[in-house]
Amino acid sequence: MSIRETILMPDYALVFLNYPPSSRFYTERDLECVYFSAKSAQPRLSAPPLQVDQTELHGQIVRCPLMPRGRTVSISVKPIGRIATNPSSNHRWDSLVYEALIDRDNTTIVFLKGLNLRPERLAEPSRFECVYGWDFKRPKMLLTSDVVSVAQEIVRCRTPLSFLIGLNMKKVKDSVKVSVRVKGRRIFPSVARPGLRLEPKRKAPKRHQICVCTMLRNQARFLKEWVMYHTRIGVKRWFVYDNNSDDDIGTVIESLQSNNYNITRHVWPWIKAQEAGFAHCALRARSVCKWVGFIDVDEFFHLKLDQSLKDVIRRHSGPNNVGEIRTPCYSFGPSGLKKLPRQGVMVGYTCRLAARERHKSIVSPDALNSTLINVVHHFHLKQGFVAVSVDRTVMVINHYKYQVWEVFKEKFYRRVATFVSDWKEEQNVGSKDRAPGLGTKAVEPPDWSNRFCEVRDSNLRNWVLNKFADRRTHLLPWQPEYELQKRQRRKRRRGRGYL
Repeated sequence: MSIRETILMPDYALVFLNYPPSSRFYTERDLECVYFSAKSAQPRLSAPPLQVDQTELHGQIVRCPLMPRGRTVSISVKPIGRIATNPSSNHRWDSLVYEALIDRDNTTIVFLKGLNLRPERLAEPSRFECVYGWDFKRPKMLLTSDVVSVAQEIVRCRTPLSFLIGLNMKKVKDSVKVSVRVKGRRIFPSVARPGLRLEPKRKAPKRHQICVCTMLRNQARFLKEWVMYHTRIGVKRWFVYDNNSDDDIGTVIESLQSNNYNITRHVWPWIKAQEAGFAHCALRARSVCKWVGFIDVDEFFHLKLDQSLKDVIRRHSGPNNVGEIRTPCYSFGPSGLKKLPRQGVMVGYTCRLAARERHKSIVSPDALNSTLINVVHHFHLKQGFVAVSVDRTVMVINHYKYQVWEVFKEKFYRRVATFVSDWKEEQNVGSKDRAPGLGTKAVEPPDWSNRFCEVRDSNLRNWVLNKFADRRTHLLPWQPEYELQKRQRRKRRRGRGYL
């Protein structure tokens, strides 16, 4: 086992492991993060890993606590203490090509940090070029290609034919990296191997009418409610981009999968990269999903009439040129609660602000502009496609934004969107993304539980209790007690000979 790459994040290190063929993968219990000083060949400090993940494109990634200044990190295998060999250098996160894939038109889509471009603006592609190779320090061994478009953190390149042919060879697929060079300057460091090739466009109908993409961190306790509810109103497929959770989200997703929910977890360790993650998800979903909703786990589509989400989409996408359906959002407050509501957010939070807050979108992936520009709330569309808005009497999003303090304070950790300032920073303190009057410190105001309450709204709560609650126990299927009651009931029936 060796270390392929190491990326230094603000408060942890990502260590990418490389295993010999047919070698078994180590688990979190097998590995330890070890730290060396420049003057010693022996590790002086050690710590358990924060997380170990097996990924589709990057292999196994170990998330280690941030190393002390002046030390390098490696990985040790317990109990024998074998230490993985290290690469020659570490990468800084703020200047890095981190993901890449081959689109169905054979262009390469590259995701990178460090261009520092303005949101929703195009850059001049002739200023850039894409670079392919094993070692970017050996210019004679590199392939270069023209850039088609540059916007935000996404560069689209013409893929060299020799590389496309070589993708069928494992050595090329697993080893060749792609990067970007601003002409006249150095090549960006890269960990991106464009091994994922998207399916070509098919004439057959899409497998799923409605899918959902989300990006989350430490939302395991809310995920079942969110998935079960939206499945009931028509969502068929789920793409969960996990942004460094450490709350056992994988176990919750496996539980949902075992109950026939079509949900997959995709490790997305990149910070301040939600827009890029949504673009990546849109491309991944495009071959199987006709429409994709981009919402957070604290946001719930609330249908006002006796209809399904599919009915709303059909009614608003009648013209063939509709590429995006925008739904107004309304923000709910703690509703007088000081502890997490036992029956879930939809039943527990019933008081909201009167004014609407922005919108969230359901998009047709085939209608997206090739630049993939998005600002979380909406995407840019191809020429000829338009966005339409849903009236609030038909459907809204209940955004349980201001929950009990125990939950809300987590928003101070780090905002996931690229162009949104972290709340601990003295920047854009008047932004609508922030909670009014809170400042930059996660200190609970005395009246928090009664804030953000202007309109009593129990409509979704009543619908949920009517459609989901068990008639005998009044439990909801996402409550932990529900599964316990279900197992006990089956055990009693088995004892009576009914099963």
